[in-house]
Amino acid sequence: MLNAPSPRRLIPGLILSAVLLSAAPVAHAAAPEPASRVELTKMTGRWYEVARTPNAMQKACEAATADWTRAGAGYSVVQTCRRGAPDGPKKEWKASATPVDPVKNAKFKLSFFGGVMNQEYWVLDHRTDQGWLIMGTPGGNYVWLLSKAPQLTAAVRAQAIARIKQLGYDTSKLEFPQQVR
Repeated sequence: MLNAPSPRRLIPGLILSAVLLSAAPVAHAAAPEPASRVELTKMTGRWYEVARTPNAMQKACEAATADWTRAGAGYSVVQTCRRGAPDGPKKEWKASATPVDPVKNAKFKLSFFGGVMNQEYWVLDHRTDQGWLIMGTPGGNYVWLLSKAPQLTAAVRAQAIARIKQLGYDTSKLEFPQQVR
């Protein structure tokens, strides 16, 4: 028969476990619902990444773009970035996107790697007159500011970043990848 550890030996381990659990990162609040209806024809074309929350897939990713092409009832999406610099080695992800919100057309299910990985992305807000949109994941963990042009004017960029903050995201954590000019 094995000897059970004495309570005195268990207490430090329990205290350490409690401290580590209390220091665990707090989950983000869920993303807000999309603000307005998206005209699906406005999703097509190239989108340039202006800002994003850090994520493992885009570590050291510069000059990121997403090309949306109409394909049947949805879209074919090709996301591209350059590693380390705007002229660095190219990395590409292909996905299919299907609208899952017929009322606002603002929620999309993207399937990557032939359907092996699926993720919803929501268009939280957009300004077609200024050429930008804010996209996020439903869990509120990730957000992107995308633009129809490689650069936004300083005033428009400031308005879009302010909107991201209004949506509840910590804008001090945003990354601003370099874009090709």
